[in-house]
Amino acid sequence: MADNAPANPPGNAAPVTELTAHDKTGGSFRFTPRGSPVIIGINRVGLLALYMKEVRRFLKVQTQTIWAPAFTTLLFLVIFSVALGREGREVLGVPFASFVAPGLIVMAMMQNAFANSSFSLLGGKMQGTIIDYLMPPLSPGELMAGILGAAITRAAMVGCAVALAMALWPGVSLGLAHPFAVVWFGLMGSLMLATVGLATSIWAEKFDHNAAVTNFIIAPLSLLSGTFYVIENLHGVFQTVSRLNPFFYVISGFRYGFLGESDIGDGTAVMAAGAGLLALNLALAAGVYALLRSGWKLKS
Repeated sequence: MADNAPANPPGNAAPVTELTAHDKTGGSFRFTPRGSPVIIGINRVGLLALYMKEVRRFLKVQTQTIWAPAFTTLLFLVIFSVALGREGREVLGVPFASFVAPGLIVMAMMQNAFANSSFSLLGGKMQGTIIDYLMPPLSPGELMAGILGAAITRAAMVGCAVALAMALWPGVSLGLAHPFAVVWFGLMGSLMLATVGLATSIWAEKFDHNAAVTNFIIAPLSLLSGTFYVIENLHGVFQTVSRLNPFFYVISGFRYGFLGESDIGDGTAVMAAGAGLLALNLALAAGVYALLRSGWKLKS
């Protein structure tokens, strides 16, 4: 190998050194000058590798990560529609089981999106493999996109599994009145919890911290979001509190996609709720991107 250094540039500029290597066939090629980026634009190979790594991580235990949530959510439906004697009750003009089913589906999606992204970096911290996320040539945006994409993928798989289980339950009708609303609010809800989960994964230093966020923030917001009731049955103060809960808009909008009715309001109000969730997700994503870029609790 020979070093070919070009002549010094005029002025006080430092000389640029390029290395020329010779292969076995006698040909030569030049290395990229030191400090010049090799990967320009999006590192598609690295992003795909990270995404597949995260997806394969939860698919290896799919009984726990995909099918167990479907079984647990089906138990909620059985308890609230059978054990409490509500089989003959109608809400928003449909049987109670059909009313509560969409909320349970998207609630399971959101909770599993959070569970997946909240474990990614935290698991690396606890197992001493965090370097596997920080060493590859991935920008903070690419790192965030790979983790969030895998979390949304798990949420979609859980949603399909829960919907399949509930469709087989007698008395549940899952006809689609507005398919776009189902896709949009399912995506917005999953992205919101996946982003919150990634922020938790950055902040947490042990699994107790993760469990605290799950038990004291995610679970209460999920259960008090109108999954099992309409907020018209609540006192005015509690209706106001419910409308401050972003989970309420996800669940009501998702339900609107199935039933064509929701306690948000008419179609215009549902569209406004969908736009509001998009703005919230952009704000959350910007905050998490800033944390990743700073290396807070990751590189220090």
